[in-house]
Amino acid sequence: MIDAKKIKRALITGISGSGGSYLAEYLAQNQKVEIHGIMRWHSTSAPRNLAAVKDKCRLHECDLNDLSSVLGVLEKVKPDVIFHLASNANVRASFLYPRAVMENNIMGTLNLFEAIRILKLNPIIQHCSTSEVYGQVDPKNVPITEDCPICPSSPYAVSKTAQDQLAWTYYRSYGMKMIRTRMFAYINPRRTDLFATSFARQVARIEAGLQKELLHGNLDSIRTLIDVRDAMEAYWIAILHCEPGEVYNIGGKKTISVGDFLELLKKHAKKKIPSRQDPALLRPADVTLQIPNTDKFHKATGWEPKIDFEESVIHLLDEWRRRVREE
Repeated sequence: MIDAKKIKRALITGISGSGGSYLAEYLAQNQKVEIHGIMRWHSTSAPRNLAAVKDKCRLHECDLNDLSSVLGVLEKVKPDVIFHLASNANVRASFLYPRAVMENNIMGTLNLFEAIRILKLNPIIQHCSTSEVYGQVDPKNVPITEDCPICPSSPYAVSKTAQDQLAWTYYRSYGMKMIRTRMFAYINPRRTDLFATSFARQVARIEAGLQKELLHGNLDSIRTLIDVRDAMEAYWIAILHCEPGEVYNIGGKKTISVGDFLELLKKHAKKKIPSRQDPALLRPADVTLQIPNTDKFHKATGWEPKIDFEESVIHLLDEWRRRVREE
């Protein structure tokens, strides 16, 4: 167990992204730590996503695919902990642009780990992986434990598997303090490629008269959902309590099909929401059964999600109603 008081500087890669910005908010509101963040110089999400914490973070323009710029930031910051969230995480887009996603995610991670090694730094590194690495799981392996076979079903999932294995390799070879977490599906208003967010955005647009019908892909997939704000707290808890070299599943308690989630949003809508399947939204290979076993993480930390599922759904809808009003 690590004493939180000894953590003075935290570095978040991808801080302007949908997850990194929520993590920055959690740290700013709950922890006495100097927050640093890496973002690309052309980031378009930073002004909106970091609006609540722009005066509480020190931002560093840096492309993880440029080793020299990564070295420069790490040498300057010398973080006690690193939360590695930066990745192109759009699963469907990875089928369209597999090379771009693979190069970005794998080489950016390699450069980060190499820079830490070259500079002889010794931070705790929380590598934020994903349940997508498990792929299409045999029902006999559900709920999914950390020992479930890795079988990625998309180029994105392959890139995250490579990241996961790189983290293990740098722990094994160089003694880096790597903690790997595999996060299951979350409700995140800032990430529009997620089905829940896409649905909420379209519901809000239909309510506002900006759209006539909601388009969706496969509704049969089953997910266990967690609120992104709980997920980011869990990352901090992992830093304090989890063992380097180990891997931990993190997820929520509410299991629901994509179709049932859509029906839930329709019930909360202010008008009737027509919907239909759009073949363009179907993936060449889908992952349809993602239910986690989080016993290992709970045993190590005692942590449980706090935000009620219904509250999370309302928060998602209200956030998109607000954003659509701005449109």
